[in-house]
Amino acid sequence: MSTLKGLAAKTSVERKGSPLTRQEVEQYMRGFPGWNLLDGAIEKEFRFKSYLEGLAFANEIGQIAEKENHHPDILIKWRRVKLTLSTHSVKGLSENDFILAAKSELKYRESVPN
Repeated sequence: MSTLKGLAAKTSVERKGSPLTRQEVEQYMRGFPGWNLLDGAIEKEFRFKSYLEGLAFANEIGQIAEKENHHPDILIKWRRVKLTLSTHSVKGLSENDFILAAKSELKYRESVPN
């Protein structure tokens, strides 16, 4: 499957039909350490030094999601933000979820230096 940067360079498109197969999902997941596979969704909790850093990250992801027209569930906690991605139109996972996950990963790496 595509690299993280390769997926992040893509744009989400309207998806219809069937979700990705288990095998396809497992291939994508190899490039997403720290992400968890749920029943028909993927999820990751990002950690921050302050509540406001997490809030700023959540807002940036919201802006990306709006541009992509693919909206994750975002749970903001104290110094943590959890993203949960799935594609409702296919009742499971699509490439759009991995595109937005890739964009989220890169945004996190950009905003939280090691």
